[in-house]
Amino acid sequence: MSWIARAASPNGLRVFEAAARHLSFTAAARELRSTQSAVSQQVRALEEQLGLVLFERIYRGVKLTEAGHALFVSVQEGFATIDRTIERLQHKQRHPHVNILTDFSFAAYWLMPRLPRFRERHPHIDVRIVTNQGVLDWRAQEVDVAIVFCDERALAGGVPLLLREEVFPVCSPGFLQRHGPIVDLEGLRRAPLLTLTADQGQRWLDWPSYFEQLGGIAYLEASELTFNNYTLLIQAAIAGQGIAMGWRGLVDDLLESDMLIGLHELSLSSRRGYGLVDARPDATGEAKRALQAWVLEGAAQGPGESGQG
Repeated sequence: MSWIARAASPNGLRVFEAAARHLSFTAAARELRSTQSAVSQQVRALEEQLGLVLFERIYRGVKLTEAGHALFVSVQEGFATIDRTIERLQHKQRHPHVNILTDFSFAAYWLMPRLPRFRERHPHIDVRIVTNQGVLDWRAQEVDVAIVFCDERALAGGVPLLLREEVFPVCSPGFLQRHGPIVDLEGLRRAPLLTLTADQGQRWLDWPSYFEQLGGIAYLEASELTFNNYTLLIQAAIAGQGIAMGWRGLVDDLLESDMLIGLHELSLSSRRGYGLVDARPDATGEAKRALQAWVLEGAAQGPGESGQG
């Protein structure tokens, strides 16, 4: 910062800005709750500090010189920047925000039904949800918390477990009436199966690994529809177009409302599951702490408790 910039007092610049905006020392004094003579003295002092003539005194007023006009534009821009910064900081203090990264299915079937309760409890916290169906890399995005599908190594490394992976076939009541009963793997593999692709490296269970791990039998690849979006796959199952793989914790509300029926006798569990990752461990704040506590609390609740605060 130059010596000249330091010599220009903030109060002198404020008085100058008001006088230049009104082109009147009297109107500036009225706005600043001062006197015309005080404003004139402040402006003259600023001109002496800067070694510049900022105003031409004319009959019944003043007008800006070329130097005065240039300074007026810069001062207005500077004050506007300060005002915007103060407003942004005050808004951030009044409304802290937290950014969550998760996949489409967890956002749609676990997070969104519960989120109104979080907002009731913390109305001053702004929540921003970022979704992606592929492998979620929270390091490459500006997020505070990531809820991601983790393998056993990540969970063993200290990532808090929210939902252990437990899957079972689900279908609509109408589909089961037409194609049922389905009581074993042999009947299941001959039914139309809805497939969720894992072509981006996702590690969740798919039909081939499900059949292999549960019964050691071959998968017939009898799928009629394949999706890369779990939300669309579940909508197809609700519409009676086939059997989907349902994840415990994600489809619970749909089972409770009888939109889907779960074939629980054919369930399979793994050591994987959804974990809660602190994407910015060095950053602390009320919003992130509140969200982390709320997510862990929600994960500890059983099915049918998603409406609880």
